[in-house]
Amino acid sequence: MSRDDRAQIPASLLEPGTLDFTQHWQTLIRCKWWILSFALLGAMLTAFALLFVTPRYQASATLMIEAQESKVLSIEEVYGLDFSRKEYFQTQHEVLRSRHIAQRVVDELGLAEHAYFDPDQQPPSVLPVGRWLSEFRQWLKQQLPALAERGESEATETSQAQSHNKKVIDSFRAGLSIIPVKNTQMVIIAYESPSPWLSAQIANKVAEVYIDNYLQAKLDMTSKAASWLNDSLAGLKTKLSVAEKRLADFYEQEKLVDLDGVVGLAADELQGLNEQLLHAQNRLEQSRTIYQQVNLQSADMSTLSRLPEVLNHPSIQNVRRAEIEAQRKHSDLSKVFGPKHPRMISAQAELDTIRQNFNSQVRELVSGINIDYQSLQSQVQGLKTAVEQAKQNFRRLTALETQHKALQREVDINQQMYNAFFTRLKETSELEGFESANARVLDSAQVPSVPSKPNKQLLVLLALVVFAVLGGILAIVLDTLYNGIRSVRDAERKLGYRTLGVIPKQKKPRRKDLPLRHYFQSDQHSFTEAFRTLRTNLMMLTVEFEQRTWIVTSSVPGEGKTMTSANLAFAMGQLGRTLLVDTDLRRSSLAGLFEQPQFQPGLSNVLSNTHRLDECIVKLPEWEIDLLTAGSPSANSQELLASQRFGQMMNKLKAHYQYIILDSAPTLAVSDALVTVPHCNALVYVVKAEAATAHQIKAGLSRFMQSGCRIDGVVLNHLDIKKASKMDGYQAAYEQYGYGVPAG
Repeated sequence: MSRDDRAQIPASLLEPGTLDFTQHWQTLIRCKWWILSFALLGAMLTAFALLFVTPRYQASATLMIEAQESKVLSIEEVYGLDFSRKEYFQTQHEVLRSRHIAQRVVDELGLAEHAYFDPDQQPPSVLPVGRWLSEFRQWLKQQLPALAERGESEATETSQAQSHNKKVIDSFRAGLSIIPVKNTQMVIIAYESPSPWLSAQIANKVAEVYIDNYLQAKLDMTSKAASWLNDSLAGLKTKLSVAEKRLADFYEQEKLVDLDGVVGLAADELQGLNEQLLHAQNRLEQSRTIYQQVNLQSADMSTLSRLPEVLNHPSIQNVRRAEIEAQRKHSDLSKVFGPKHPRMISAQAELDTIRQNFNSQVRELVSGINIDYQSLQSQVQGLKTAVEQAKQNFRRLTALETQHKALQREVDINQQMYNAFFTRLKETSELEGFESANARVLDSAQVPSVPSKPNKQLLVLLALVVFAVLGGILAIVLDTLYNGIRSVRDAERKLGYRTLGVIPKQKKPRRKDLPLRHYFQSDQHSFTEAFRTLRTNLMMLTVEFEQRTWIVTSSVPGEGKTMTSANLAFAMGQLGRTLLVDTDLRRSSLAGLFEQPQFQPGLSNVLSNTHRLDECIVKLPEWEIDLLTAGSPSANSQELLASQRFGQMMNKLKAHYQYIILDSAPTLAVSDALVTVPHCNALVYVVKAEAATAHQIKAGLSRFMQSGCRIDGVVLNHLDIKKASKMDGYQAAYEQYGYGVPAG
């Protein structure tokens, strides 16, 4: 694999923000028992609440509303309704729901005194919430007696009765349902209440009251229409006569025959003059610009000749071309003949003549521009006067036309109203006393035998599904909001880099480090194989280098970078000469880990030139590696690592060692790793599972990216394999090859 190919690998990983259905599904599988428990709890709470719900019974009657009456004469015009329109049926549905119908039903059945509709007779709620609200209202009245007495004294008996009636009507309408049957003229009147007999009685009474209300309204409107038409017809006749006389007097006074034609001619004339004036004004504005430029430069002929308006004139352009030709000819002859040669004298005379002609043309053009400007001024002034006169004439004719239209409109309206009222009066007189219902009952309401609400089985099942969905959504949301790294998929999805290796979590005493020989123990196959896999991946990344140098760092302290460096050195020491270097000069730990004395000279001593390199390298034959500790503490550790001596030292080490591993300081704590990484072939970035947040890790990685360092991937340390397997199945590889058990 080439370096360019490896650099492109992170771009192919799952980008942050992409909807990953596989991850969400694994989250649901991992939290299935929690979601199921949440759903069962919700279903149990719903079932408990349904024990306190009073069953309700629904009875329904079917009513057919006629779109047309069966008689020859129609009453719809008296009402002003159109039975053929869809809005008519919608209107009737709203009439059935109206407070007027509800009031009549309540009055005829005496529901105002019924315990179900009277709020004062209703028992307190058995539900805890309702009971608590009732108790709170009673307590509030006891605590504020003056306020309660004042409110009661201000409320009159009439307002109390109105308030009581409103509550009864609202309670009645809450149980009423008007359900149109699609593509028919039928409507279902349904009523729901705790009493099955009351529900059937109310549904039938609503249909009966609706039909009676229609017949009564029809009779009342017919009588009122006949009386009103008789009173209005005489007044309309007088208004029509007056309007006709006014129109006749207007024609006589103004001597008019065809007013519309005269106004049209005046409008056309005014429009034509306006167009001419606009065109003349545009030409005047163009001419004014040229005129001002010419007159400002009229004293200087050379300046006038350079004006764009002069140069762009066709006659001037012809003279200029002749002048250029004469100049070219004069220039060509001057190269051959002297100034007194006859041909030179002739060429000079021709050039002078053309220039005099050019000046004459310029003067004539300037004179023409002035004359054109003055002529356009006179033309514009004349057109303005003509337009003003045309406007006055048009305004006078428009006023006459407006007056004429008003008088004619008054005559037409009065004539139409008189004809309409006269026709309606005749029809209403014939229809008076005629009654026909617009609806009839098809099916009367029957007393229901089973309650319609609540459907307890369905509600409990629905609650189970809803709470299961809510539990799943909550689990996904909590998993999405988690900003740590819990699996290989998390590392690649949230960080955008592939995982070079996974170090499984090891059992050890709390607050103690792993034994130094943990890598070499025969019963730690999974731990050993993890570092061998990391070694193989790093070898493949740096296959083009003979001497390989790796730097190991992390975002924050405590992520196991030192442990990773040491065990990676053990793995590399089995392949060739390996050197482990502690470049964390601020908080060195390798010396203590390998039980080296505190006075042991190391990297800082080499860089400070107090010791030779061979004096500081410690041979560790039992570990098959060499060690270069941090050495004496230094106040300027970053300057030492960025010095030229560090680069020279690394070149010497690369000549003697096949593998060099640098244990560097955490990236977010200090910048030591940024100055040492240019001397390495690859970066090993250690991420401890469920420790640092993705934001911290990205911040550390971004520091290397900003410095131009290529990041090949991360090492996921301290990963709980069993827990991670529930998220992305990483444990399958270990179980398949038996790394979790010792070899027999």
